[in-house]
Parts: sequence; C-alpha cells; structure tokens
Amino acid sequence: MTTTATAKTINEVGIDDLYRAGGGILTIDEAKHIHQIIKQAISKAKRSRLSATEVWKEVVGKKVLKPNHPHSVHQLVYYSVYANWDTSINGPPLYWFPSLQDSKLTNLGKIMEIHGPKLLGTSYKDPIASFNLFREYTVRHPEVYWSIILKELSVTFHEPPKCILDTTDKSRPGGTWLPGSVLNIAECCLLPSIHPRKEDDSCAIVWRDEGDDDDSDVNRITLKQLREKVILVANALDRTFTKGDAIAIDMPMTVNAVIIYLAIVLAGCVVVSIADSFAAKEIATRLHVSKAKAIFTQDFIVRGGRKFPLYSRVVEASPHKVIVLPVSGRNVGIQLREQDISWKDFLAYDNQHKRPNHFTPAYLPVDSMINILFSSGTTGEPKAIPWTQLSPIRCTAEGWAHINVGVGDVYCWPTNLGWVMGPILLFSCFLTGATLALYHGSPLGRGFGKFVQDAGVTVLGTVPSLVKTWKNTDCIKGLDWTNIKSFASTGEASNVDDDLWLSSKSYYKPIIECCGGTELASSYIQASPLQPQAFGAFSTASMTTGLVILDEHGVPYPDDKACVGEVGLFPLYLGATDRLLNADHNDVYFKGMPTFKGMRLRRHGDILKRTVGGYIVVQGRADDTMNLGGIKTSSVEIERVCDRADESILETAAVSVAPPDGGPELLVIFVVLKKGFNQQPEKLKTIFSKTIQTNLNPLFKVRSRVLLISIYMSRLGNVVSAPKHHHITQYGCLVSLTQRKTGGKSVMQTFILGVELYSASFIQKNEQINPCILKQRTSWFSLLEIPSISTIKN
Repeated sequence: MTTTATAKTINEVGIDDLYRAGGGILTIDEAKHIHQIIKQAISKAKRSRLSATEVWKEVVGKKVLKPNHPHSVHQLVYYSVYANWDTSINGPPLYWFPSLQDSKLTNLGKIMEIHGPKLLGTSYKDPIASFNLFREYTVRHPEVYWSIILKELSVTFHEPPKCILDTTDKSRPGGTWLPGSVLNIAECCLLPSIHPRKEDDSCAIVWRDEGDDDDSDVNRITLKQLREKVILVANALDRTFTKGDAIAIDMPMTVNAVIIYLAIVLAGCVVVSIADSFAAKEIATRLHVSKAKAIFTQDFIVRGGRKFPLYSRVVEASPHKVIVLPVSGRNVGIQLREQDISWKDFLAYDNQHKRPNHFTPAYLPVDSMINILFSSGTTGEPKAIPWTQLSPIRCTAEGWAHINVGVGDVYCWPTNLGWVMGPILLFSCFLTGATLALYHGSPLGRGFGKFVQDAGVTVLGTVPSLVKTWKNTDCIKGLDWTNIKSFASTGEASNVDDDLWLSSKSYYKPIIECCGGTELASSYIQASPLQPQAFGAFSTASMTTGLVILDEHGVPYPDDKACVGEVGLFPLYLGATDRLLNADHNDVYFKGMPTFKGMRLRRHGDILKRTVGGYIVVQGRADDTMNLGGIKTSSVEIERVCDRADESILETAAVSVAPPDGGPELLVIFVVLKKGFNQQPEKLKTIFSKTIQTNLNPLFKVRSRVLLISIYMSRLGNVVSAPKHHHITQYGCLVSLTQRKTGGKSVMQTFILGVELYSASFIQKNEQINPCILKQRTSWFSLLEIPSISTIKN
C-alpha cells in the first residue's frame, strides 16, 4: 500500500488488518494495542469534532507505531487516517506538530520569547502562534533580525561593521551588508567562544572509515586538535602560494578535506569546489574558469570495498599542480607527475617549523571571496559562483533557525565540498558549536546507518534518492536512529511514502525540507520546527526572505491565494551573490524580472505551487535546468554530449520527468535517427548512459527506455514521416508530434498529453488519458501551450 487510493478509512481498520500488515513481525498483542489507541483517538476526535489530523497526532503522540514495525504497518495507519482527506479544501495532510513547550526551547523560539514582545508589541503570543508575524517582521526589518542573530553565532569581527545594511548604493539591488567589517570566517570556526559555547576540548568532528563498521567506537577530534591541524596546512599553503590564489579541492568530504578547506580560507586563498564524481572534462572546465593554481585530491576513492582512481582523472584535466592524499596509510599508491607532490611531503617542512601551531589569519573585508562554487549553466559552461564571508553567515543562520542546529548536536549530511551542501554543513557546525559527523565511505549501505547510530547523530540530512535506497534495501533494519531529533532534505523533490518511512525511524520526527541555491548560499523556502509539517512540502519562506509567486503576466498572486507560478525573490538578501565570474550577474538574475513595490525582483527560476493552508511544493523550473539525483544540470549539456554519442543520431532532446507520486526526477531522452539508420532503444540507452557518465557525471543515468522517434528532419526542411503517438514506458509520457517550417528549418513540436504508468503498449489516438505535466525546451523540440495542462521542470 503506497497511496491513499488503496487504503481503508481508519474507522474500517481492524486488529486483523494491523496484524496482517505486520507480516509476522507485529505480534497480535501489539496489533491489539495499536488498535485500542486508534479507537481512543477516533473517539476523542469525534467528541471534539476534530479532523483526521488530530487522530494522526494522537496516535503518533502515544508512540505506538515503533521504528522497528514493518513499513506496511505505518502505511496502513497513515493512509487510512487520511483516506478521505481533500487536499483542495484542507491542504496537504500533516504528520508532525510542534508543542508549545518544545517551541520555546528551540533556537528561534528562545529569541522570539526575548525579542518578540518588544518588536511585535501586544500582537506577540508565543513562538508558534506568532511565527508568521515574526518572520514577516524580519522581511521588513532584516537589519534588526541580523543584529540579533550575529550574537547567536560564533562570528567575531577583527573590525566591526559600520552598520548591518546600507541601501544607499542603488547599483547594488541586494544592498551592502555589514559594510566596513573585517574578519576571517575560518578563524571564527576554529576559536573557542562563550556563546555559543565552544571549548578547546569540545568535539569538533566525529568520523568513521568504511570497513570499520563492526567497531562500535568512532573517531573524534577536538576543537583544539582541529585548529592545530588546520594551522599546519595553512603554514604549508602560505609557503607555497600567494594570498588570493584559487586552490581546488576534488576529493570526498573527509576530515582532511575539511581541514584543507578551512586552511585555504584561513590563509586568505580561495577554495575552488569540485565534486569528486565529475569527469575529467568537467574538472578541466572548473579549473580553467577559476584559474586554479593547484588542486588537492586523493589517489583513489574507496566505495563498497572497491578502489576507484581519482588522481588519474584529475591529471587528465591538466591542472598546474596536484597535492595528493592517500586514501589510506601514509604513502600514496600511485606514481605522481614531476610537478605534483604527496600530502606527506607537502606538510614535511612545517613539521619541523619552530612554531608549527601558530599562524596569523588573513583578515579580509566581509565581501571578500573565499570559495568558488559552480551551478549549471544553460549554455554548457557552469556558472562560477563566488561565495564571500557573508555566505557562511547566511547558511549557518538558517541551519540555526530552521533546522535548530546548535551546541550538543551531532550533524551528519552525506555530501561533498564540490556541492553547496558541503560548505553549508561545515559552517553550520563550526559556527553554531555543533559536532560535524563524517562517514568516509558510501552512504548507501548499512555501514553508514550504523555510523549514524554509533555517532549519536541528532540531525541527519538526506537527499530523496538516498532515502529511497535505504527504504528499498532495508539496510538499516535493526539499527537505532531514535537519537535523531530532526531530519533535513534537499536536492530534489521528496516522495511522501519514502518520507513516511524515514520519519518513522525516529518516532516521527520532522523532516525539514530545504530548497535554495548556490548563488543564495542558503534555502529561500524551508520547513520550520515552529510550524506543523506535511511530507514533501515547505511550510514557509526562510527568515528575512521576501518572495512572491508570479502569474503568466508577471503579476504577483495575493500571499494568501493558492496558486502556481514562477517565484520572484526580494533583492535584499544577505549572502546572495552580487557578481558571477563568467557571466553577467544582472542578465542572469535581474534582467526581464518585474518590479514589485519599487523593487526589481531577483530571478531564481523555480515554479512553485502554493497550496491551501500556505504550504509550498516545488513543481519544476521556468528554465531548462534539470535536477538529477540532487545534481542540477541543463538539457543543453546533456543533449550536447548525446548528439555526438553515435553516428546514427540526428538530434536528441533530454527531458526530466517527475513521477506522479513524487520523488526524484527521472531522465528520459527523445531521439531522432538519421535517414537509413536503425537502433534498438536499449542499446541507445547504454550508449547515452556511458557518454553522459564519461563526459558529464558518473552519477547521471538514463532511467527509462529511450524513446525513438521515427522522423527524419533535415535542416532544409525535408520531413519524411512522423507517427502521431508514442508512449514512454514506466513514466508514461505520451508524445504527439507535428511539424512546422520556421526560417527554412523543420521544427518538431512535442505535445505532452497524458500519463499511463507501467504500460509498454502504444496508446491509441482516441484513448482517454490523464493530464501529464512536462515542460520541454530545446532548439528543435518545443512546448506548445495546451489549455488546462500545466508544466513542470524539464
């Protein structure tokens, strides 16, 4: 059972239903106990004329649904409770509810209790009832909010700011934040502080190597030990490079990777973030755009007990200099180029240094660049996005306010310093006093799950694809995740049933959904521990973030109206970019956007659906950006490599499809063959997968059968044939093709008409079909506007 359509109502669920759902694991006595609690909850709700939400709240509150119960038991109860739930009237069904007592103990709740009465007057009630009022106040008065938050984070200025926000320079629509301030944000991470309480013997990082999973102990490093290791690397960097030099990191997010990252920033250099999954061509592009003087990497990557070469892939990208760390032991296991150096030799000089534990940080203006990250570009070249010292402040503040990260927490999120989540995780720990938890290995299996248990992780971040794997493989069976106080999720759309499974592993703790961008250094919409939560939905814009949802004419919908449209962000946004290294910032983010209340809105590109009740669901992109496995790319990039994958191919169109029940997008490729060629779709699927993984990213996969379109198009306009209807099996996109002449070229237009899952048959022309949501944009394949049919990300 995975949908409400197949569930009984909760009134109809009996003891036998619960026992059968338990599959022999749930005892008859447990089934009777759960049934008793359900009946009590129903009776209580009827007496008080309360909704299904109150029934679910009561059942979950009694903790009768155990993490070790089969998922089918959780499904039966949840879907039965909400079997008759009408989302068009009630909004999305809720699964988690804040308590007033707990709300006052959250990071944000505490400052609301202190400052709320003064800022909101008699309108302030408590952190739950007054959350929306307080958040709206922060949008109107961001300088007040940030003056409060800066005192809650481990941020120490070498020279304090003249003010919080200066809006006098009209050429900077995002404002000038903390003008005049000077600091080193890496030093802030490494020094003890009174508030938040960080001491030299505080645990800074907890980690485990893959393969050591049978051991219940984990490795720990204190703040003092971390600082000494960072200083050692910073001294070596200072001896070799010049302040301002760009230095890349392409390796898994290990303890050493974190040390290197902080050392580069401490030394006044700039980190260039490159994911360890990238192909050599993508590495080369990032090294070229950033003008990196060197790169840190490993000889190999170990995953699932297997070694995969990394240094050789990096060398293929022709970097100037490579500093190579061994994946294990002290010596690298590969022959290095003459200009490259091992990690051991790189540090050798400083081991003999008279003052190896001393280093004077490079104190720089707050808007100085510390990190170059990359986001997908629609022209094939990724946008080079500079992070300044404002960026860590922004992302940390959101982790503090929305995920409630702080002293005493152990924060784990499988990621990489090549993706924005890597630096966000790093700073969100070290600037709040939380402990960073790192697993040196694959997060897909039981070893990672056991690490989460043994490390005492309290906040676990995920991506939906990862959750789906855990659920499908049942790899954490028998492990105890009940120490987790909250989950977090980002990167792609969440699946309700997968989230039901995840939340149940810790007695239905909240999953804080996060959606943002590298260029924002943060999430612009999130969940909040001060609001009830629905699976796969965002409950609010983030603190200080102003936004509107635009209709097709660029006019904002009223804030209380359920709607679908492109989001427009208010430009005043601490931590957001004000420049790009290889593109015009104004053209990318502001040009063509409407004004609202005298402000030129900032473009982000997401299509948002606001539900009844004010919850938000991301429905895709207004541009051609795709999200595949939590990695953003564009159809242009994929089509560029697929067009050259085989001599039989005339043209391709890459499309990402969101499954009807939610969850990660799936890549489908439309293919037009040259005249006289024949190909089997499965063979093309293999060809495309190999080409994409070799030239773009090994993590990308063609998830469905390739759809062959038997049409010959020449750029002179010769159209030979065009079948009217084809069906993509598994995802069910029905395609109708027509042709038209434009400027002497034949253009094939793609109509998306319907969905019928898991059918391999062609759909007849007159068959009744359900609306399908898809957006398609390439030079040869284009979307025609069809009345009553919406669009989502392609």
